[in-house]
Amino acid sequence: MKKLYLITLLGLLFCFSCDRKETDPEVIAMRGLVNRVIPEFSEQIKLQRLKGTVDRYEFEWKGDKLVIRGNNANSMAVGLNRYLKYYCHAEFPWFMEEPLEMPSTLPAVPAKVSEKARVPERFFLNYCTFGYTMPWWSWEQWEHFIDWMALNGINLPLAITGQESVWYEVWSELGLTDEEIRSYFTGPAHLPWHRMQNIDRWGGPLPMSWLENQKALQQKIVARERELNMKPVLPGFAGHVPPCITRIYPEAPLASLGDWAGFDSTCWCKFLDPLYAEIQQKFIAKQTEFYGTDHIYGIDIFNELIPPSWEPDYLGRVSRQVYESLEAADPDARWLEMTWLFWNERQYWEVDNRIEAYITSFPKDRHLLLDYYCERQPIWERTHSYYGVPYIWCYLGNFGGNSMLAGNLDTVNVRVERAFEKGGDNFVGIGSTLEGFDCNPFMYEYVFEKAWDSPLHQDVDAWVQCLADQRAGKEDPNMRAAWKLLADSIYNKVSSPGQTVRINQRPTMGNINEYHQYYVAPTYEYNNLTLLNVLDELLAADCNSRARHFDAVNITRQLLGNYFSDLYADYVKAYQEKDYDRLHQVEAVMTSILDDTDKILATESAFLVGRWIKDARAIGVTEEDKDYFECNARNIITTWGEEDALLNEYASRAWAGLTETYYAYRWKEFFKDVNAAIAAKKPFDEKAYHERICKYEGQWWRERLGSFSAEPQGDGVALAKAIAEKYRAELEAKY
Repeated sequence: MKKLYLITLLGLLFCFSCDRKETDPEVIAMRGLVNRVIPEFSEQIKLQRLKGTVDRYEFEWKGDKLVIRGNNANSMAVGLNRYLKYYCHAEFPWFMEEPLEMPSTLPAVPAKVSEKARVPERFFLNYCTFGYTMPWWSWEQWEHFIDWMALNGINLPLAITGQESVWYEVWSELGLTDEEIRSYFTGPAHLPWHRMQNIDRWGGPLPMSWLENQKALQQKIVARERELNMKPVLPGFAGHVPPCITRIYPEAPLASLGDWAGFDSTCWCKFLDPLYAEIQQKFIAKQTEFYGTDHIYGIDIFNELIPPSWEPDYLGRVSRQVYESLEAADPDARWLEMTWLFWNERQYWEVDNRIEAYITSFPKDRHLLLDYYCERQPIWERTHSYYGVPYIWCYLGNFGGNSMLAGNLDTVNVRVERAFEKGGDNFVGIGSTLEGFDCNPFMYEYVFEKAWDSPLHQDVDAWVQCLADQRAGKEDPNMRAAWKLLADSIYNKVSSPGQTVRINQRPTMGNINEYHQYYVAPTYEYNNLTLLNVLDELLAADCNSRARHFDAVNITRQLLGNYFSDLYADYVKAYQEKDYDRLHQVEAVMTSILDDTDKILATESAFLVGRWIKDARAIGVTEEDKDYFECNARNIITTWGEEDALLNEYASRAWAGLTETYYAYRWKEFFKDVNAAIAAKKPFDEKAYHERICKYEGQWWRERLGSFSAEPQGDGVALAKAIAEKYRAELEAKY
């Protein structure tokens, strides 16, 4: 009897322990995220699964624990993030190097908080992000970022890492050689444009070690994304083929859609030929073998390219053929497509019902469109809500990873709400298509909060006040004043290509278009003294958070950059008027700004070119590979291709090291040549300067000029205070 009692007791204890053990896969996945994000508080957080398929979460305080519930791990992650932001005043940053700064104890929640998603789809990333931000990322960086995506409710991430590893196998099985295949690929940072069919070969061949590294990395990426209820958007075959495929298929129906941005045209397999469907089948099968599938594929066949025919019937046949090739490869396939082409080439697409013919030629529920640039021009408003095809409202926000205070919360708020009101039942999601991570991460967090029915984002002023508290880690009147000024007066302009300061422009006496400098557009629509007032409020804040440090550096960088841009106009005017005393005075201030800009940037990890280069070299197995990756990393952020290419400066960055050895070097050489011409009583020979500096630009990335720290140096807040005082009188006199 005693033995039976003991067995019964042990059984009850076992059952009790089973009840306490987390067995639900959604809860297990969320527990993993909690342990990565706030491991010190994991024991105080209880996780529970809610029934239902509509994404929703709730959290409340029970005893001494925070209880978070959600219908899946992704929803629970959003709930955790709301608690961190609005009760702990803590932001989980998108860069791994920045810490999450938590209070010493978890604050209680006075009442249960419950929210649900307003849209089922939340999309993130852009092909270009994989070149301007992510090409050198390790798994540790990806792991951190995937957690950021989950916390912000993203469930439809673009996932194109490791694509070349699939293509290597496909082309090999078709009979191409190792040299033919790897020489067809571009350098790593340029692969997004290879994937979008714009360029090939440039910067190649890819090392085999890269293909192996990226395959293993992608397998980890998609596994973690699926674990957190995301559906990775994998690529499909868009028609781009190696020219040497004619060795295997002499009758291959190849075509060209013209050159792109000064690069030679690529080869395409005609969409209506059976070979296109055959390659699609092979690619999808091999990719599924490597990475699995969620049956949603990104394919963009005419991105910044001109179709062979503008006849609506032809456009409809092509899109139907592309879909049918996908359906044959995967009967459950959905085709996701960006609509940038409808804006970028709108003069062609917005006639003769071409858009309608192109996007409605196959079942609408198998198509998903990204309305790519809605903060400037929502295409849904120009196309009768895409004629019923499901679409996602997207905020672009940044081109090339440029560094500029840019964005507009009010515009985003109004335009998103208009889509909810008038966008139709086929408005199914909110997303962001940023080309590169920039210096305004809060804009993207705001966009994704709009996907939920929280009242917080409806009142922009109140949301900004909460943001200020998160930046300070507590309520601080000066931080709130700083961010109110930023929201009201500084963030008043939507994004555009080249949004950067004049420092990053190759100097010229005004011949901007002649010398390919149109991708530097340093205009700003506020008084620069307002930015000085923002900095004063920020520096007066009674806090020492990492976010405040970032903001101090970021705002000082912009303050100096704006001043430099305006002084440049004074410099050119002084030269034209032969007021050389004034010219030398302006030159002295501009030179000082260049030096101070690099110094302030060097204090913040997000603004270090050394970090970018270190990450690139870390992927290499041999010294030769490391040097190759570094050259590619340097090239994409400077000349982009060959020296003096059309995309020169497109991806310019306000980064320490890059400013000193590249941007400042060009300006100081410019000043030297102008002064020599003045002394010799001769006109400044801009052509000779241009030719010499172009040669230097090529040397900077090819010969890897300069060595750079990957760790921040100095106290950015203290330096920001010193710089503000150094230039205060001049700024007040100027503005």
